[in-house]
Amino acid sequence: MSVLPEVGQIHSMVVCDEVTRTQIVQYAGVSGDFSPLHTDEPAARSAGKASIMGHGMMTMALSSRVVTSWFGIESLRTFSARFTAPVWPGDRLTTTATIAAVDIHGSCARVQITLKTTNDDGRLVLHGDAAVAIDFGSKPK
Repeated sequence: MSVLPEVGQIHSMVVCDEVTRTQIVQYAGVSGDFSPLHTDEPAARSAGKASIMGHGMMTMALSSRVVTSWFGIESLRTFSARFTAPVWPGDRLTTTATIAAVDIHGSCARVQITLKTTNDDGRLVLHGDAAVAIDFGSKPK
């Protein structure tokens, strides 16, 4: 990236068109988290849930797409998140990244980013922070 982002600049994208039950169960297999809240519909309902729900870490992974599509995966240095509401099958997830700070150190910059992921009802399901490192002094060969 040759141009530094500016504080307040926003990038938003749909990170998942539709969360599916298959996607949730596949994530359980990859993560090893087979909690009945994620994999067993009757157990989730008996626990008072409307359905099985997506893993928080799955939501975090999907949300990271907005940062990696903007700056590249190689630039990502830190990423943290707080899960604020469940993600359900059928949810469409949109993540908005806002540049919170740009700290320049020589020909490198550390960019702090605030993330908010919402479902199709506009409900906040994730609030997070990320940092990327940009070397804006080197020229591609």
